[in-house]
Amino acid sequence: MFKIKNLLAPVLFFIPQLFFAQYTDVINSNRPGETMSAYGVGKSVIQAELGVYGIKEKHDLLNYDASGFGTDFTLRYGAFFEQLEFVLDVQYQMENFDTPYTSYKKNNFRQTVLGAKYLIYDPYKNKKDVNIYSYKANHSFKWSELIPAVSIFAGANFVGADNPYYFSPDGAISPKVSLITQNSFGGGKWVFVTNIIADYIGTDYPSYGYVLTLTHGFNDRWSGFVENQGYKSDFYSDAIVRGGAAYLLSANMQVDASISTNFKNTPSVLYGGVGVSWRYDGWYKEKQANNKAQEKAKKNPENEKNVDYQEKERKRKAKYE
Repeated sequence: MFKIKNLLAPVLFFIPQLFFAQYTDVINSNRPGETMSAYGVGKSVIQAELGVYGIKEKHDLLNYDASGFGTDFTLRYGAFFEQLEFVLDVQYQMENFDTPYTSYKKNNFRQTVLGAKYLIYDPYKNKKDVNIYSYKANHSFKWSELIPAVSIFAGANFVGADNPYYFSPDGAISPKVSLITQNSFGGGKWVFVTNIIADYIGTDYPSYGYVLTLTHGFNDRWSGFVENQGYKSDFYSDAIVRGGAAYLLSANMQVDASISTNFKNTPSVLYGGVGVSWRYDGWYKEKQANNKAQEKAKKNPENEKNVDYQEKERKRKAKYE
């Protein structure tokens, strides 16, 4: 799968809030890398992640060149529990192939996956080892940081008939499962995510792979990532490296860019893409409560200072939790 989608947004500096709820003060996007983060968007939060990319391939053995572009779209929704997130992931790709003897096109859905992710273990839940008097103590390395958050994803691939990106001319529905881990280091400035994936289970060509992503937050707007992905099947195997960055436009929107390549010539591949992530969190109960308190303060100016103070205290405490 070559879609470009999974970077933890510059939420890195706000990541301690993830330890008690999935919701964060700023958007938590999976773009533009490939890994799926262990944490979700939050109960009643809906999030859309859209990207476009260009592709260039060259196969020395089969003697063809290919170029084209594609789009990927991910819709995420938190429901029922803070730990639960439903995911729809769709990618459509269009390519032109040129050989010494002919030219042809290949256009179709590269993947369509519908599933759910559940956080089964959060090492930071109810964590108490915080020193409110020492910034250094709270941002230095702790052995407990080696214990990751763990999630599982289970879903299904939907493939239509005569899809050139599938190994069989017949349509099919097949399971996909992933084991997801996530570690936070340096007070949240560094995040390491792993995905172990079994795809197209039960078909003639099941695929098994991994994705490793290291993300760094440079400040409260910019973050960057490097990534390694490998997958193997009798139909196709490859190893991909990626890099890119994301910029936070607002609390609910980020933009990103990335580039991907491999190290072989059967075929060699080069991808470059840009994207945007947006969320709607107006249904989230805690935010609704904060909005009501602010509206009440506006009607009664004497309470405004008190509400502002309480909001600042909430954010200050969240920083150290």
